[in-house]
Amino acid sequence: MRVWWSLWGFLGVGVAVVCEAALGSYPRLRSASRPDPASASFSRSYRTCYFDQKIDHFGFAEDGKFKQRFLIADQHWRPGDGAILFYTGNEGDITWFANNTGLMWNVAEELGALLIFAEHRYYGESLPFGNKSFDDARYLNYLTSEQALADFAVLVRHLKKTVPGAQDTPAIAIGGSYGGMLAAWFRMKYPHVVVGALAASAPIWQFADLVPCSTFYNIVTQDFRKSGNCCADSIRNSWAAIDRLASTAEGTRWMSCTFRLCSPLKTAQDVANFKGWLSETWVNLAMVDYPYQANFLQPLPAWPIQVVCKFLQRPKLPDKALLKNVFQAVNVYYNYSGNTSCFSLSQTATQSLGMQGWYYQACTEMVMPMCADGVNDMFEPQQWDFQSYSDDCYKAWGVRPRPSWIPTSYGGRNISSHSNILFSNGGLDPWSGGGVTRNITNSLVAVVIPEGAHHLDLRSNSPYDPNSVLQARLLEVHFMKLWMKKDEEYRRRK
Repeated sequence: MRVWWSLWGFLGVGVAVVCEAALGSYPRLRSASRPDPASASFSRSYRTCYFDQKIDHFGFAEDGKFKQRFLIADQHWRPGDGAILFYTGNEGDITWFANNTGLMWNVAEELGALLIFAEHRYYGESLPFGNKSFDDARYLNYLTSEQALADFAVLVRHLKKTVPGAQDTPAIAIGGSYGGMLAAWFRMKYPHVVVGALAASAPIWQFADLVPCSTFYNIVTQDFRKSGNCCADSIRNSWAAIDRLASTAEGTRWMSCTFRLCSPLKTAQDVANFKGWLSETWVNLAMVDYPYQANFLQPLPAWPIQVVCKFLQRPKLPDKALLKNVFQAVNVYYNYSGNTSCFSLSQTATQSLGMQGWYYQACTEMVMPMCADGVNDMFEPQQWDFQSYSDDCYKAWGVRPRPSWIPTSYGGRNISSHSNILFSNGGLDPWSGGGVTRNITNSLVAVVIPEGAHHLDLRSNSPYDPNSVLQARLLEVHFMKLWMKKDEEYRRRK
C-alpha cells in the first residue's frame, strides 16, 4: 500500500541576499481571554529574500549553489532584547506556511522578534537545479531532511553575522507537521544554532517499529465516531457498496454521475483511485477539523466533521442511498461554497502544496508505515507491505526507501539527552499518534490540546478557539521567554 500523506521593514543582510516586499494581515494574540472579533487583524509586511545556498553540505564533488528563498519581517524586532523566530519550512511554497502560521505574527511584538520563514529545498522557488530538479534521481539526490537542516543552520548563522544587531540574538525554531519534525531535529542536530524549538504536530515517531502501523487510521476513525452517530460505520460500509456497484457498467456510470466526477470511472484502477480519493478526503477532514470556518481548497464550516456526519447517520441503507449520502458528505469538503461544477480525483489539499518533492521523500527516508484492518477503523483493510511500497518507489523514482534511517539519524524514541523542545499535539490530529504526547524530561515537554486538529496552535487566534489552545499558546510563549532568558544569562557569564 502506498501512503503519501503529507504532512500543512528590514535592516539589510549580506551581498548574497536579495529581497523584495510583500504585504498582508494577521490576527493578534494578547492573552488567554477570547479576542474581540472587531479588532482581530493588524497590518504586517515581509520581504522576500534569496540566499546562495550550497547544493551539497556533506560532500565536496558537487560545489554548486542555488537560491534559497526566505521571508523576513522586522516590524517588532528589538535588537539586543528580542529573538529570531525561525520557521523551518516544510513540503510546499513558503508563502503558504507564512500565511498560515499566525502564532509567529501574533507574538512578534511581545517577544521583540525578527521573523524568518525559510523555504525547504526543492519546494516553492528553492530548486537546486532549476526546472531540471525533478528530472531524475541524480538531481533529486540532495533532497533530504539532513540537507534541509544544514540549509537552515547555514542561513541562521549567516543572518546573525550580517544583520546589524543580530549577532547575539537567540534563535528559536518553529514548525508544524513535517516542519515541526524539522524544528525538533534542528534543535537536536544544531543546538548551538537554535536555543529551543516548538515542534507542533510533529510525528517524529511515525516510523518503523516506533508506533503500530494502525495508529493513524484509528485516530481518524475516532474523530468520526465522536462527531456523529454511526458516522464511521457509514463510511466503513461504503467500500463494499462501491465494489458492488462497480461490478457493472451501469453501476460505475451511476457513481460517476452521482459524485459529479469530471472524468467518469471506466476501469478497475479508476475505481481504486476513487476510493483512494475518498480515503484522503476523510483523512484531510480529520486534519482540518477546526472550530471555525477555514479556507483550504474551498471554505469549510466550523467543526467540518460534525457537518459531514449529519449525512452519514444511516449505515445500513441500500448501496445507492448510502453513496448518495457519502456524496453529500464529500460535497462539504470540496464544494461548501457551491461553486464547483465537477470533482477531480486529483483535487486534494496536499495537491495544492506541490507535493512532487514529498512523494520522493516518502520513497527515500520519510517512510511512515500505515495499515488498516476495517474492524477497528472505518477504512478498507490494507496491510503494510514494505516490498510492494519499495517496488512502487523504484518504478516512480528509481530509488529504494530506507525505513530505518530516520530513527537511526535522529534517535527514534531515545532523545532524552536533548533539551529545550516543546512538542504540541492535538487530540483530534491523526498525526498525534506518532508524536511526543508525554513529557520526556523537564525540557522535553509535551503539550496536548484535546480539541485541537493539525497544529491548530500555530494558527492565528480566533474567538472560536477552545480555551485549551489559548492556554497552549501562552505556555509556548512562556517557554520561548524561558529559553531567551537562559541564553542571555549564559552570554553574560561568558
